[in-house]
Amino acid sequence: MSYKFNLTKYSFLVYGLGETGKSVIRFFKRKRQKNFHIWDDNIIYKKKINIKDIIKKVDFIVLSPGISLRKSKFKKELIQFKDKIITDIDLLYLTNKKLKSIVVTGSNGKSTTCKIIHHLLNKMNYNVKLGGNIGTPVLDLKIKKNTFLIIEASSFQLSYSKYIRPNFAILLNITNDHLDWHGTKQNYIMSKMRIFSNQKRSDFAFINNNFKELFKKKKYLSKFIQPKMSDYFLIKNKLNNKYLTSHVNNENMNFVYSLSKILKIKKNLFIKSLSSFSGLDHRYEIFLKRKNVTFINDSKATNFEASKYALMNNKNIYWILGGLAKDKDKFNLSKDLTKNISCAYIIGKNTNYFKDQLGKKVKIFVTKNLKQSIMKIMLHIKNLKDKEITILLSPSAASFDQFKNFENRGNEFKRLSKTYAKKFI
Repeated sequence: MSYKFNLTKYSFLVYGLGETGKSVIRFFKRKRQKNFHIWDDNIIYKKKINIKDIIKKVDFIVLSPGISLRKSKFKKELIQFKDKIITDIDLLYLTNKKLKSIVVTGSNGKSTTCKIIHHLLNKMNYNVKLGGNIGTPVLDLKIKKNTFLIIEASSFQLSYSKYIRPNFAILLNITNDHLDWHGTKQNYIMSKMRIFSNQKRSDFAFINNNFKELFKKKKYLSKFIQPKMSDYFLIKNKLNNKYLTSHVNNENMNFVYSLSKILKIKKNLFIKSLSSFSGLDHRYEIFLKRKNVTFINDSKATNFEASKYALMNNKNIYWILGGLAKDKDKFNLSKDLTKNISCAYIIGKNTNYFKDQLGKKVKIFVTKNLKQSIMKIMLHIKNLKDKEITILLSPSAASFDQFKNFENRGNEFKRLSKTYAKKFI
């Protein structure tokens, strides 16, 4: 389809009324697009709606990213008319043909990478906006002619995207994540690779060596850029920022540095700009230090690969993990990791799964919830006053068995930690 897209010539179904679906409706109202229908599987409608007929008749179905075709109430009809399905990100590109954008995806680190890029470009006086999976839906952003847009794209969004075309597309990494939603790892990988599918020869694709052959096989047109860690390590020690120079952020910073070179940002300005960057909440967030004890909230780590960075970067770790396990997630606990872990405390409903994953490699306590975990840890560390200790929440699991989301889990950990640290440390 041409990027000269006249919105009012088409009919739409907005399927799903989460934050994204609501932002699509607001967008249509601003654009005076009246020819659209609304549907959500979880809402009981007063007037009878023939949703099957609507799916059949509309030109486009704007599907909310949380909806899986494999599990939806009307999956048969949606699969039959799959070619009509688009996303809010597609609408953004279809209605902004000259949009200048950076799209970041990956299993781990994409939010932090987006925030670092946003901070850097702000410091370089770009008119920059940030949205997508990280917070503000893209259609709620106020975009001007000179706006440089940074989008965090999830695999859910990319699965259905057909018109996304970033000037700079960044794929950080891919690990076993969301496989229950995608069905297979191959489907998951291909959803991520969609960020390159509409790029032109003037665009740039940043991708690690693991997916170089797949990129070539798909014959994408954009310029292939493989960030080199050795290049980043040449300037890493010059960065006056302990958060960014921690091992946790090596991959994120490697990609950002590679992008900065393509954008022709001078090395000294890159170093200077990032000295004032502070980390995101719930992502390796060092929120409390009391005497010899450091508390780290890494609630966003929802698979083992994400937790691994925190485990590599600390010693004498009292590790709280558990929740809803990710399908086919495997805990590859090497000796380098196990030597850093003093004890593991398992919370949530899937305790047996996590016990099996840890095996006999580390000392385990099943504590069921955060409060019991912290109380047990306080008991275990009370006589270790001469030893540097890390209390780490890095669950390697989704939060929905006990919490609303990972933010809710992280905030509760911080609240309890501060309360019990005052009493016992």
